[in-house]
Amino acid sequence: MKKKILVVETNQATYGDKSQATGLWLGETTEFVLAVEKAGYEVDYVSPKGGYVPIDPRSMKYADKASLKLYQQADFQDRALAHTLSPSEINPSDYIAIYYAGGHGVMWDFPDNQGLQKIAEAIYNQGGYVTSVCHGIAGLLNLKVNGDYLIKGRKVTGFTTAEEILAGKRRIVPFLNQAETAKRHGQFIRRRAYASFAIQDGHLITGQNPFSAKAVADKLIKALAKKQ
Repeated sequence: MKKKILVVETNQATYGDKSQATGLWLGETTEFVLAVEKAGYEVDYVSPKGGYVPIDPRSMKYADKASLKLYQQADFQDRALAHTLSPSEINPSDYIAIYYAGGHGVMWDFPDNQGLQKIAEAIYNQGGYVTSVCHGIAGLLNLKVNGDYLIKGRKVTGFTTAEEILAGKRRIVPFLNQAETAKRHGQFIRRRAYASFAIQDGHLITGQNPFSAKAVADKLIKALAKKQ
């Protein structure tokens, strides 16, 4: 039986203490999940606190027909949005990969969550894959292997500084992905703003922006197929 893939989502509904809504970018979960489920993998959903996952309202207008169909399914509504698992409920040995979905909310509750960090590090150390898309790279920033940052010297990508400026969020986000990657001596690779792009460096697979979720899934599926 194939091991499962763990999808990580945010619990953060606002930009810090500002009264401006954010949360999960829906397509970053749905497009990834649709691809890996089609390839025969099961998924579970976890969030830093467990339970409710808010959706960034702006993301709904970018959701395609397939994403909206998945969004309306009772099982998805229950497991991915209303009752996500908490880190304490996760056994890392059940998973072959972990995937950090984005949305601006993750910038507040992904980087320092020790429960999620332990899960991701365990999955990586057992030969699994650590993956992310867009702002989901926030969950990778503080992961460590053998005392060093996981992304040190590795090629990664995520939502770029230019894309943050274009999105009008440069002044309200708590950090910039490119700058934080550089501080950890990661090699931040970027392509044209808002174009699909994903990169693999060993068991690390990352995507640049909301349009890169399927590209991350495709690289992960291909990598997992080689191991079977």
